Amino acid sequence: MQTDQGGLRARNKAERRSRILAATRELLRDGPESVISTERIAERAEVAPATVYNLIGPRDKIWEALAAGFMDELEHRLAEPGAGGPREVVEATVQLFVGDPVVSRRMVREWAASGLVFDRSPLTQLRQAMADARTQGLLRADIDTDALAAVVGASCLGALHQWVAALIDDDRFLARALFALDVALAAAAADPHRDQLLAPLRRRGAVRGDAASGDAVRGDAV
Repeated sequence: MQTDQGGLRARNKAERRSRILAATRELLRDGPESVISTERIAERAEVAPATVYNLIGPRDKIWEALAAGFMDELEHRLAEPGAGGPREVVEATVQLFVGDPVVSRRMVREWAASGLVFDRSPLTQLRQAMADARTQGLLRADIDTDALAAVVGASCLGALHQWVAALIDDDRFLARALFALDVALAAAAADPHRDQLLAPLRRRGAVRGDAASGDAVRGDAV
C-alpha cells in the first residue's frame, strides 16, 4: 500500500510539473517579451505559487527546466531506430529549436543572460554519433571525434545565435548547421567513404554554380 501511495504521489508531482512547464510555454507564446513570474505561471497552471517554487525553483530554474524538457524530447527522437547518426543529431536539434521558435529564442536569450550553461547539451549526442561513425569505418581511425564534434557544435551554436537574433531564417539555420557538419565529415572521411561524405558538399557547390550562372545570364551577378 505504501508503495502504491508513493507511486501515486510521484505521478501527481510529475503531472503538476508538466502542467507548470506547459503553462510557462503558453505564457511565452502569448507574450514573447513578457516577464515570466511565479505567480503568472501558477495562475495559468492552476497550482499554488509555492508549488511552482517547490517543483521547479526560482526563475533561473524555470529556464533550466525548459532546457531539460528540450533535451528529453531530443533524446526521445534520437532513440528511434536509425536516428542516431551525426546528420540526424544536427537535423533533430535544429528542428526542435525552430519547431517552437518563441519559446526557443527566449530560452536561449534568458539562459545567456543568466550566466548559466545547459546541464545537458546536444553535443553529448553528437560526440557519440561521431564516435559511432569512426567505429563503423566512416571516419579515419586517427580522428579525435570529441574534437570534431566540438568544432561542429561551435559552428552550430553560432548559427543558433544568429537565428535567435532573427539574422537568419529557419532554412538558413539548418543549412549552416549541416554545412559545418558536412565539412567536418568530409575532412575526416576514411578513404572508402570519402566520395560518400563529400557528396553533400559537391551537391551544394553544383547548386551554387547553377544559381551563379543564372544570375550572370540575368545580369544579377555580384
